[in-house]
Amino acid sequence: MRTICLYFEIHQIIHLKRYRFFDIGTSHYYYDDYANENGINDVAEHSYIPALTTLIEMAKQSEGAFKVALSVSGVALEQLEIHAPAVIDLLHKLNDTGCCEFLAEPYSHGLSSLANEECFREEVLRQSAKMKQLFGKTPKVFRNSSLIYSDDIGGIVADMGFKGMLTEGAKHILGWKSPHYVYHCNQNPNLKLLLRDVKFSDDISLRFSNSEWNGYPLFADKYIGWIDALPQEEQVINIFMELSALGMAQHLSSNILEFFKALPACARSKGITFSTPSEVVTRLKSVSQLDVTYPISWIDEERDTSAWLGNVMQREAFNKLYSVAERVHLCDDRHIKQDWDYLQASNNFRFMTTKNSPIALERGIYESAYDAFTNYMNVLGDFIKRVSMLYPSDIDDEELNALLTTIHNQGHEIEELHEETKKLRQKLDKEKCAAKKPVVKKTTAKKKVEA
Repeated sequence: MRTICLYFEIHQIIHLKRYRFFDIGTSHYYYDDYANENGINDVAEHSYIPALTTLIEMAKQSEGAFKVALSVSGVALEQLEIHAPAVIDLLHKLNDTGCCEFLAEPYSHGLSSLANEECFREEVLRQSAKMKQLFGKTPKVFRNSSLIYSDDIGGIVADMGFKGMLTEGAKHILGWKSPHYVYHCNQNPNLKLLLRDVKFSDDISLRFSNSEWNGYPLFADKYIGWIDALPQEEQVINIFMELSALGMAQHLSSNILEFFKALPACARSKGITFSTPSEVVTRLKSVSQLDVTYPISWIDEERDTSAWLGNVMQREAFNKLYSVAERVHLCDDRHIKQDWDYLQASNNFRFMTTKNSPIALERGIYESAYDAFTNYMNVLGDFIKRVSMLYPSDIDDEELNALLTTIHNQGHEIEELHEETKKLRQKLDKEKCAAKKPVVKKTTAKKKVEA
């Protein structure tokens, strides 16, 4: 039976303020609070709230037949908790329907998978813990920032225990193969891969309201008809996009939500179901491994990482940021940790791109890629100065690694001591309880013996 795997991403850009060279060393706050609050309130009002309300309605009306998956970056969750708690409430209501799966992703929505394995693992585990805390389930399926994937990244994700991972159905990787099957990582067959169908996803997220598109107007029955016309042996159609596509990229006036509401009934009439990523990787077998030597993503025509690392400025900023990764990992300063998350976010590097893209790029306060680079490097200069005050640059990497190993070992020793202390306390409590119980003396009744 053919199934649709529908997935939405929620991430929120953290806007940096105008930060001058002369601010370095004097001001340690880097963010444009007005732009951040306005931005998240705008997307919440015009997209997240109406879209999530619609998904909840669809799940309830379908009586469990409609399924959807979402991933929320840790950075987005922080902003939603502060400025738009109504969105968090709706996420809980969607979770309560039992028809939604929450996926893991890097906490910062950054590019750590391309730079530092330890940093990558730490923020994935942190975001997974946040999902567990909020929604009661530990994610089993992973999606990287912008669906970035390579063989090496897949190997790390598999080693972390994830059963599945979402990525792009890039043509230069698939060749003659179809994205409508389950594949697996070539470094570990236990990690199954779900590949985004570029056409079916972009028909909704990019082209839905485009009157010059030859598929316009797009109705639910027509869309499901296209899916039904695929070869019968093709198993799963992965439709992945940002949730903000519903209401921002495609305005509510385009009837985008009415289109979604009609999908379950149209799919049912054709015998097509909806499944979560976990259901897909559990039920369907992989047809073959996928070989991805160089990282792919869902950005631009090239489907690679050039949107963030395609020019000298981007690579300089990227390398400079991750040059202090080990030192940040060592520190326990809450403000530095939070700044680290915000400075890792991929949009900081996206603003520096000089590529021509078919999708308009909104640079915010920046007039050009060079302007974005200059402002970011000023902020980064101050950030690195703060980190260096805690861990001076004259400490080489070998010393840092030795210190990290010591801290890691001490952490294990502390855990073992806690466990031992816990057992001793339990034993002591039992002994105290036994001591408090009254001692009952057994008396033997003497029988009278008749003479």
